[in-house]
Amino acid sequence: MAAALWTDRGRRAVTVVGTVTRSRSSQAALKSQYDALVIGGGHNGLVAAAYLQKGGLQTAVLERRHVLGGAAVSEEIFPGFIFSRCSYLLSLLRPHICADLELKKHGLKVYMRDPHAYTPMLEEGVGGAPPRSLILGSDLSMTLKEISKFSQKDAQAYPDFIAHLEKLAEAIHPLLDAPPVDIPGFTSGSLRKRLSVAKTLMPLVKCGMKLGTNIPDFYEIVTAPIMKILNRWFESEPLRATLATDAVIGAMTSPSSPGSGYVLLHHVMGEVEKEKGAWGYVEGGMGGVSQAIASSARSYGVDIFTEKDVGQVLIGPDGAAKGVVLKDGTEIQSKVVLSNATPYVTFKKLTPQTALPPEFIKAVDQIDYTSPVTKINVAVDKLPNFLATPTPDNKPGPHHQCSIHLNCESVEVLETAYKEAMNGRPSARPMLEMTIPSVLDPTLAPPGCHVVSLFTQFTPYHIEGKEWTEQDREAYADNVFDWVEQYAPGFKKSVVGRDILAPPDLERIFGLTGGNIFHGSMSLDQLYLARPLPSLSDYRSPVKGLYLCGSGCHPGGGVMGSPGWSAALTAMADLKHR
Repeated sequence: MAAALWTDRGRRAVTVVGTVTRSRSSQAALKSQYDALVIGGGHNGLVAAAYLQKGGLQTAVLERRHVLGGAAVSEEIFPGFIFSRCSYLLSLLRPHICADLELKKHGLKVYMRDPHAYTPMLEEGVGGAPPRSLILGSDLSMTLKEISKFSQKDAQAYPDFIAHLEKLAEAIHPLLDAPPVDIPGFTSGSLRKRLSVAKTLMPLVKCGMKLGTNIPDFYEIVTAPIMKILNRWFESEPLRATLATDAVIGAMTSPSSPGSGYVLLHHVMGEVEKEKGAWGYVEGGMGGVSQAIASSARSYGVDIFTEKDVGQVLIGPDGAAKGVVLKDGTEIQSKVVLSNATPYVTFKKLTPQTALPPEFIKAVDQIDYTSPVTKINVAVDKLPNFLATPTPDNKPGPHHQCSIHLNCESVEVLETAYKEAMNGRPSARPMLEMTIPSVLDPTLAPPGCHVVSLFTQFTPYHIEGKEWTEQDREAYADNVFDWVEQYAPGFKKSVVGRDILAPPDLERIFGLTGGNIFHGSMSLDQLYLARPLPSLSDYRSPVKGLYLCGSGCHPGGGVMGSPGWSAALTAMADLKHR
């Protein structure tokens, strides 16, 4: 019965959430000419379109798939079960964009999670007691009590550690909401030009002023292995491993790799409902974010289309972008084109190679898109019941709303999982982050049932140099389920259906090159002035009128809306000076 409902990893058609289907039926007629075109209806593309239209440019969004949102989509993969099929948590949506576009007015609703992290242990309970577990939340006294089960010293250090991280993250906020420093403009050209771009220095100045004497600490956390920092603060393995997961989530890196500290800081930067560092579930799934942005954009006059697959950017005789041609042959003219696709897709697949310098193409080939992620979406007919925190009668406990960290008892487990993937094999004991958003959002599953997201690491793009097969996918998912079963007996019997997305599937379905959820690794050589390349950090491409507006740009993956907003402002500023 259950097997009959399993998908073949996206190759079979899936049912789309009703709100998305209705938006498709109400599409406006596609015009032959616009002021601005946005390739890709992901959240950044939709944000860019909204600001372009607000700025007076008639704008259209062209989405390849049948559903809007890019990676932030909701899809009904099994009847009655609605999944955030790729992206699954909200935090880094910039507050000023949420306010500007009135996203709450347009239907955005977020369920806050508290507590937010749960790490059950695989161990024998003492004296008949259940295995231990660690729960972290906003209730400091509860969190410290949890930590003290493993170390009193760690419980005493934890408040200072969190305050330290928040101070560093707060200092970075000015950089998230502005383009990087315009180095060429500031160092060359006329005095008037230099003065005009001097304002791009201000966010960096503000960041430095906020950091003050903490600049050395900031430098360390963005360059050092996260374990160098965690070992200084803490001694207990469950706490160190739980915190280390945020330093490697979505990244092909280990807690002992240099630069892993920045990924942790990146995940502390966000906020939901003015709560710093919080992550929440969007009502109706992550597609609810995209639908709210799309609704706002439409209210300004943006034309949004699905199933419009762009084949190529059109280049005029002057070498500038002049529109796009769809794969069905339809040509659409425009003054500017903004691409929400990855840099690789934009410049290797959509842009004529003759329009780009050979050295630029070579640089694009060097961008790192390595991904460790296989996402498994699971429909279940009852709630997982964890040995460490039993909950009878299918009743959710506070821990069910958390990010549930499995196989995270020790950092050594994470290191071993990483090394196996680097050797071309899926981890035998993978790092698992389980979320169950239906515990807070009843719109996602039938009564008594739930949707479970398993964000798993580490899996390579190729298995020992070979393509993933269906047998590989099933075998890996079976192994993941075996591990979940050890923590929550009965889980496997509760499975109604599963949707397995290995790195090649994330690439094929969502356009994520290499399966990388960030549109490119968040490594030190691909951040700020070098994201995605030093010559591309200002959103402008070598082709006049062609811009990047996706997560491959500064400030990077996960910072929802900011790349689209910055790219739109850049394009509009350039048009004024044409």
